Amino acid sequence: MSRIGRMPIAIPAGVTVDVAENNKVTVKGPKGTLERVLPAEMEIKVEDGHVVVSRPNDLKKMKSLHGLTRTLIANMVTGVTQGYEKVLEINGVGYRAAKQGKELTLTLGYSHPVIMIDPEGIETVLDGQNKITVKGIDKEKVGQFAAEIRDKRRPEPYKGKGIKYADEVIRRKVGKTGKK
Repeated sequence: MSRIGRMPIAIPAGVTVDVAENNKVTVKGPKGTLERVLPAEMEIKVEDGHVVVSRPNDLKKMKSLHGLTRTLIANMVTGVTQGYEKVLEINGVGYRAAKQGKELTLTLGYSHPVIMIDPEGIETVLDGQNKITVKGIDKEKVGQFAAEIRDKRRPEPYKGKGIKYADEVIRRKVGKTGKK
């Protein structure tokens, strides 16, 4: 049995969950509205302040979809109540970030500055010149945009220069040693 899939999702105060045909789930909350079409095989019911997901049979595919569907709905509920954020750190001499309107300008040791524009529903906040916080209500979009920023200059293992997540640990390597 999917242990995660069986758990009911509590709906906090100020949040409404609607299930339309073809399992189109709409979650409205204080931070905004999220919509998502979930697998049609799953049965999603809203009953007395909880969302319950059930599956039709015990095929392997249904078991895996069961937990996924429940987690996606739970993430939507968390998103509209608390929101999500990822913190990135820029390390390296002369590496920095600047923000102007919706444009994030990264100086990463290339011959040109890298300009990134905040996507719809995502906000980037700078804390100093080397800390970027990506905020939003959609967990998937926040993670994706944070990954795209990190991809502009991934951390390298020798000096640790580059853009890394705040909670990421970089495995350091020892540099070259001279001949004797």
